[in-house]
Amino acid sequence: MTKVLGLDLGTVTLGVAISRTGIISTGYEEFRFEDSQWQIALQEVERIVNLEKINTIALGLPLNMSGTESEMSTNARNFKEMIEKAIPEVKVVLIDERWTTKQATNRLLESDLSRKKRKRVIDKMAAQIILDTYLERGF
Repeated sequence: MTKVLGLDLGTVTLGVAISRTGIISTGYEEFRFEDSQWQIALQEVERIVNLEKINTIALGLPLNMSGTESEMSTNARNFKEMIEKAIPEVKVVLIDERWTTKQATNRLLESDLSRKKRKRVIDKMAAQIILDTYLERGF
């Protein structure tokens, strides 16, 4: 069975979603770390991969609206390389995440969550949208 992890990497948060079936995704967690401490975020990814027996990771690639790469795109590509080096048996796929935060915000607004609650789960929801995109495209 294919188990896939969706990741939304920020400068201080890592939104995580999981699909244990390769069909349906759910939010998993929102992990906080010190500003740009990617190694700490990597350790959390390794922990989840080992715990959940993950086969594939769908990592959000933040692009500018024009499709060009940004500083955060470089961070995502570097994080992908870190994962591939630390966990070579796991496939890592980059997913365009230009609209994920907006989609996540809209979903949470529809759920009538307070601003405080939305802030606590926005990255986890964005990770779920990244993962859904991966699953829909059938990589």
